[in-house]
Order: sequence, then structure tokens, then C-alpha cells
Amino acid sequence: MDLREYLNRIGFTGQFNKPDLDSLFTIHKLHVMSVPFENFSVHNGEKNSMDLHVIYNKIVKSNRGGWCCENNLLFSWALKEMGYKSTILGGRVFNSLEQDFLPSDSHLINLVEIDGKQYIADVSFGMSYQIWYPLELISGKDQPQPPGVFRLTNNGEKWILQKTGRKQIIVDNGFVDSTLVDKRLTKTLYSLTLTPRDADHFLEMSVMLQTNPDSLFLLKTICSLQTVTGYRALLGSTYSEVTFKEDSDSVEMKKILDDEIEDVLKEKFNMVLVNKFTPKNQKADFRM
Repeated sequence: MDLREYLNRIGFTGQFNKPDLDSLFTIHKLHVMSVPFENFSVHNGEKNSMDLHVIYNKIVKSNRGGWCCENNLLFSWALKEMGYKSTILGGRVFNSLEQDFLPSDSHLINLVEIDGKQYIADVSFGMSYQIWYPLELISGKDQPQPPGVFRLTNNGEKWILQKTGRKQIIVDNGFVDSTLVDKRLTKTLYSLTLTPRDADHFLEMSVMLQTNPDSLFLLKTICSLQTVTGYRALLGSTYSEVTFKEDSDSVEMKKILDDEIEDVLKEKFNMVLVNKFTPKNQKADFRM
């Protein structure tokens, strides 16, 4: 694996041996705008792996995306290669139907320490909930970013991440009542503790998310990529382009035919799949 090849993949042209806060913010933003959050391997006969070399070949050499365990594990490797002091942590995603956090860690994230301060780096949560820049690990502080205002709070047992966004304006009236549109302004995303983890900690969960018939990642095909003005998403056969504005987000949505999927992935997500898939959007609690 080659750090320079990874940095070229995300378009980083700065000094790769300068582990400071500015470089961290830059590579974090470049990653989320270059590498999609996607789960196509679950639907096209492949499988998602926790093997770093497999992930590197998929994302860097094959120009694919991945889900959190892939993207953030690769990012963890890149951070260490650049000289950052970083630690893998586990997060428990909030289930809005149950109004509780999942019972086990399903979300891999990174904790980075610079000049005595700690930051949460997460390049793979996707959609409107994706942070563009690392969040300082400080309780109760509003941290505005283009997608909205993020806030970490500590209740004594765990840290909880929430995001407050803007009203979404649906351009096409035919999608106003779409279940894919998240009309909640404030949403709890996940909880985390500062207990160090490694890749093996997520092996069992990775298998479960790819095999359990109730898994969100089996029920839906998902792809999203941040852009300089917002983000793009392909959920099932619905393609969306979201533009962040000062007081609201403009959402353009349209249905994509199966024979158009390949062109959409190439044009909008810079991605070409070797193995094809059938779009899936079965009932599950997942919104933009």
C-alpha cells in the first residue's frame, strides 16, 4: 500500500509528512468528496471485507467507495502513515424507530489527537449527516459545517453526536411525500465511547450487516457523495442532488431506470462497477 497513491486518489497535493490540524481538515474533506459511501458489494455478489489490503485495492486502485468500516479503516491507516496520533473507536448508531442506540458497535470512527486536543474523524456516515471536517471532542459546543450544526455531548457514560439541519425544499412536488426525505431538523446520529478498538472488533458486526435479512444494508442499495455545494445520493432507483443554502436545502429528485444506473454511477459518482446490481429500496428507516 502506498500513501501517495491514496492521497492522489482523494486529490491531496499538500505535504504528506506534516501532521497538523490544517492537513487533517483538508484530507478529511477531500475524502468525503472523492470516495462515496456505498454498499454495492453487498448486492452484486461481492462482500465487504475488514482486510485493509482488500479495502485499499477496492477504494484506491479500483476507484470504488465503501461503508464506514472500509472508509474509516483506510482513513485510519492513512492518518498513521502521515504521522498522526489516532485511535479507532466504536460507535452505536441511533435507531429512530426504537428510539435507542443499537446494542453493539456498528460504526467505526477515528479519534485524532493534535496539540493536546482530540478530534472525531468520520469520513463515512453519508448523506446529509456526513461531517466535512473533524469535530473537536468537547461537550455541548455547536460546531457549524456546511451540512448543518453538529454537537457532541457527554452524559458521563458516553458521547452522543447530534446534527441540526435546515428545512428541505423538494423541487419536484411528486417527491414531497417521499419516505426518503428526512423532515426532522435535529437528529441523533450515534453514540461513542473512548475505548480503543481494532478492526477485529467489527468483524462479527460486519458479517451480520451483510447477512441479516433485517439489515438496512440488505434492504437498500445506498450511495452518496459530498459535493462542494451539498451532496448526491442514489437510494434504490431514486437519484437526488441536494444543494445546501443559508436557510434551507434544495432537493432535486428523480427516478432512474435500471439501464441508466451505470451512466449515473460513472457521471455522478466517478465509479464503474465490474459486477452489476439491481437497485433495492425495501422498507427500512433510512432517510436523506
